[in-house]
Amino acid sequence: MREGVASYLPDIDPDETTEWLESFDGLLDRSGPTRARYLMLRMLERAGEKHVALPALTSTDYVNTIPTENEPWFPGDEETERRYRAFIRWNAAVMVTRAQRPGVGVGGHISTYASSAALYEVGFNHFFRGKDHPGGGDQIFIQGHASPGIYARAFLEGRIPAERMDGFRQEHSHA
Repeated sequence: MREGVASYLPDIDPDETTEWLESFDGLLDRSGPTRARYLMLRMLERAGEKHVALPALTSTDYVNTIPTENEPWFPGDEETERRYRAFIRWNAAVMVTRAQRPGVGVGGHISTYASSAALYEVGFNHFFRGKDHPGGGDQIFIQGHASPGIYARAFLEGRIPAERMDGFRQEHSHA
């Protein structure tokens, strides 16, 4: 509701809206900001209970608390990294789809990695350190449902062969 979000919605009853706003102004004048705040919070609670969709309410001018002008410059080539992410997401989707053969039924979760690919890739490309780093390498624990993307990345890097991609989550299900 910041920055005039309500102005994007049509007002189907301007008279009722004016009445509510005048009532709120009267409450504020009569009972002060503490009471007005309390009633507003109760209204938000009630809206939630009744499943009324509301925009996120933020308490800062920034959704990301770093002002745009203070954000560091992206350290890599954004277009190239975007293409690699697309390749990795594609390979992950194909790997999971190919694992869905009759009689195997291993399942797979491609949306977990797909939705977090940018986070993982920025980490892999710019933050995580390998075992040969002078200060020691990072030990990274990946949520299991994101593993298709990690396998797909390793394949793209040439660290695992296609045969291992075709054996995704089937190491113990057949010879």
